[in-house]
Amino acid sequence: MSSASSSAFFTTADEAISRAALDELLSNDQVLHRFEHCVFDDEDLERVDLRGAEFISCSFVRTRLDRAVLSSTRWQRCRCSGAFFDLADLTDARFDHGDLNNTSWSRARLSGASFADVKLTGARFTEAKTLGMSLRNSLLVSADLRGVVFRKQTVEGLNMSGADLAGCDFSDAVLVGCDLTNANLRDTKFSGADLRDAQLGAVRIGDLLQYFKGSTISSEQAAALVAALGVNVI
Repeated sequence: MSSASSSAFFTTADEAISRAALDELLSNDQVLHRFEHCVFDDEDLERVDLRGAEFISCSFVRTRLDRAVLSSTRWQRCRCSGAFFDLADLTDARFDHGDLNNTSWSRARLSGASFADVKLTGARFTEAKTLGMSLRNSLLVSADLRGVVFRKQTVEGLNMSGADLAGCDFSDAVLVGCDLTNANLRDTKFSGADLRDAQLGAVRIGDLLQYFKGSTISSEQAAALVAALGVNVI
């Protein structure tokens, strides 16, 4: 069902949409599109231009959105598990309360994009352009975040346990309610970072020198480190 709304958006709702049907909808490039409760599962939408569109409670399970133009899009409560966003332009896109597990964002443009209250377990951000990207209150368990820059950000509520954080930059960042247990921290920068409210897992003294030099930890975290050496802390 499609209809013109009172705003600048043309709304399509409650439909399973094929690539051919989507191309027909997009033939009028004078309007922005809103999709509500639509299904795009398993479709090949490579290179589609949906800039500025809104997706509300839509499903993109295993959908291919490689090289798509998705800048300034809004995604609310969408199911996108296993979808491919490789090389897509997602500049200033916003994802809220969605399932993005096992998605691929390789070499995507994510500058200014935001992710809040989403599931990104197993997601892959290999060589993505992430300057200005924000992540908040989200699951990133076993995600590939190599090289992502969090410098000077307040990083809040991220479960990054088991994630690959090699080469990430947390310099001068404040981590609030984050979990780094069993994360790969090779070449990760924490200089000036405030880690007092982060869960570090089983950190050894050698890890402090190798990964956490220049960061701030709490007295409780320091006591746990000393206790791990077999020293009684009173």
